Amino acid sequence: MMIDLTNWQGAGAPQSGPFTGRFARLERLDAARHGADLWQAVGGHDELWDYMAYGPWRTQSAFQAWLTERQGLADPFYYAVVDVKSGKAVGAITLMEIRPAAGVIEVGHIFFSPALQRTPAASEAIYLAARHVFDDLGYRRFEWKCNNANEKSKRAALRFGFVPEGLFRQHMVVKGQNRDTAWFSIVDGEWPLVKRAFEHWLAPANFDRHGGQKLSLSAINAREVDVGSMTLSRASLMQRAEIEAFQEEAYARNRPLLGAEPLPLKWDYATIFSETEVWEARQKGRLVGVLILRPEADHLALESVATLPDVQGAGYGNA
Repeated sequence: MMIDLTNWQGAGAPQSGPFTGRFARLERLDAARHGADLWQAVGGHDELWDYMAYGPWRTQSAFQAWLTERQGLADPFYYAVVDVKSGKAVGAITLMEIRPAAGVIEVGHIFFSPALQRTPAASEAIYLAARHVFDDLGYRRFEWKCNNANEKSKRAALRFGFVPEGLFRQHMVVKGQNRDTAWFSIVDGEWPLVKRAFEHWLAPANFDRHGGQKLSLSAINAREVDVGSMTLSRASLMQRAEIEAFQEEAYARNRPLLGAEPLPLKWDYATIFSETEVWEARQKGRLVGVLILRPEADHLALESVATLPDVQGAGYGNA
């Protein structure tokens, strides 16, 4: 995470690629090359455009004309999503609202054909875009915004590791209707852990011989876990100061017992949030327990579990 921006020079402009994974490839949209495949994949599926400001199209020629207009735009910057196995374009995504000076960029204008939806290629397309944004171009923030009524899009954002940030009420008028916009983001300090989650999920070992996933990306990136009557929630980088203050309060009593500073009080919590999972337990809104887990190749290592002295015996530590 960039804290000192004294020497910040800004981020780069999106590049054409291609960016290739095991299942998907992102290529700069070329209407002449991708148009027929895309029409075959999305034509007749009018539901894909329910939350878009455009579409559906009744003819291939009208769709092709729209693609031709879009392919030359610098913002939004369009990519075709190509299925590696078939070589056919089966969807599209864009990088948009591009602000290199601030290091902020958004993924949007996503349309995935039914053949692409709920496949490893769909998730990998988002991963390839995010990897380009953070690793190649040096952005500080990657945004996801959608109509608040679009439950599928909101679930997808959480599944991909985006952090919910809130709701912009009456943000837009789209096709004559009000749109409240839900905001999500991943910031640079969170990307290493999100990247690891994607790569762990996409690894060949996570799929059986029939192509079925063994562990879901939703499970890896879950933001809440129910443990009996309690709920543990994943903490975000925005809570760093609160978590640091909690650790100080929880571990201070160990100083006289150890005769030294407890290790959790020596940690750099910017690094903790980028490399480990930080979970919290609350009692009536008050932070009373913190769990820190470090992902390893095939397990999670317990780095720290702490509760406040006045709730010991209430079951938070066990949970």
